[in-house]
Amino acid sequence: MNLGFIGLGAMGELIVPRLMAAGHAVTGWNRSHAKAEPLIKAGMHFADSPRAVAQTSEIVFSIVTDAAAVQAVALSEQGIISGLRKGGIYIDMSTIAPDTSRAIAAEFTKAGLIMLDGPLSGSPVTVKAGNASIMIGGDEAAFERVKPVLLAIGPKVTRIGGNGLACQMKIAVNLLLMVEVIAFGEAIALAEKGGVAREVALDAVLKSVAASPVLGYRGPFILEGKMPEVPLADVTLQQKDMLLALELGRKLGSPVPLAAAANEMMNACRGLGLDHNDFVVAHQVYRRLGGQS
Repeated sequence: MNLGFIGLGAMGELIVPRLMAAGHAVTGWNRSHAKAEPLIKAGMHFADSPRAVAQTSEIVFSIVTDAAAVQAVALSEQGIISGLRKGGIYIDMSTIAPDTSRAIAAEFTKAGLIMLDGPLSGSPVTVKAGNASIMIGGDEAAFERVKPVLLAIGPKVTRIGGNGLACQMKIAVNLLLMVEVIAFGEAIALAEKGGVAREVALDAVLKSVAASPVLGYRGPFILEGKMPEVPLADVTLQQKDMLLALELGRKLGSPVPLAAAANEMMNACRGLGLDHNDFVVAHQVYRRLGGQS
């Protein structure tokens, strides 16, 4: 198929090669042309606007930073909506508020087009390994049309329900992920404070019933005391998702006290100037608060 991809950042630059490897022709766009150069060399076409991408594509994906960026690439004069042909499908993989996603989808419906929310659950590690999962919100028939393409990105593709519900589920999953990783740092710091060697504490956790894939690939960052040069998800990005969870909890009247606590740890990370790191750096904050070097 002829596919379009908007946003060639940390995730987009990994997804596009998987789509091309599956035999699809991909046309991409990114605000920074330099970011696209490795993909262009690998065979991706480059267009000068989201609209131009959509004009050549049967399905257009986007994965950008926040709701404002989604609105800009989707609904502006040079946006996807102005270039997508009848029968085309737009899939936004960004993590944004459900109501915002539904509002954008409504504009596509008015134009006789289809938008699905399709946030991806995973990190660069899981995308590279081919283990990312994709959740879809929107029209069921459209989901069935795009599912074979989505399976080129990752093996776990699930329709959650109507428009916006995949975004809601992604926020819930990220809440769980955030609390899990923060609690991981808290547990290791507590064990260390009581005299357990860090490597012993880490090994014990990863052999326990509390172990999980995300702790497995973030554990080495704690063990070495060094954060990766390129964060899997830095403090600022992860806190953006926690603020979405807190706002969603407020709107729905659903208590999210653990999300609030995790968010406060992100505030502490930022206050200590650690926000450029992967958010597992909270372990270092716990150590400082506990009087450990």
